[in-house]
Amino acid sequence: MAILSAGKAAPDFTLRSTPDQTVSLSEFRGRNVILAFYPADWSPVCGDELALFNELLEEFGKYDAQLLAISVDGAWSHAALSRDRKYHFPLLSDFEPKGAVARKYGVYDEKDGVAERALFVIDRSGVIRWSYLSPMGVNPGADGILKALEAMQSGTSLKQAVS
Repeated sequence: MAILSAGKAAPDFTLRSTPDQTVSLSEFRGRNVILAFYPADWSPVCGDELALFNELLEEFGKYDAQLLAISVDGAWSHAALSRDRKYHFPLLSDFEPKGAVARKYGVYDEKDGVAERALFVIDRSGVIRWSYLSPMGVNPGADGILKALEAMQSGTSLKQAVS
């Protein structure tokens, strides 16, 4: 399955954000959402990527965008990572059934059993406006996210703004 592209409805999901709490994508209807799938807690590239996003939360907020990060790691691992790194956004556990949400978005790596490194920007009505699949070992940064959010706010064509 290929990564879901712009124009498709974002599949709803409910995942654990802590061992005893869940978060659903539908809770954010009416806001823009950034979904950041990543392979594994505690890996160097993932740590760099999530740290960058943590630093940009205020900037994302200017576009009324909520960041949600998703991996197949368990809620306890997420809780430890979030506490250790002082993240201020939810890390969601796509643990059981393993990778079910990553599969819906076309970003599950069957061979390695992890979510691929992928980004999605979803608009207020739940439609994917931009998506990007990064090589596993490369931090994709946030330029594409910010360009997509800017284009959505200004009404500019995303193809022009993000190319």
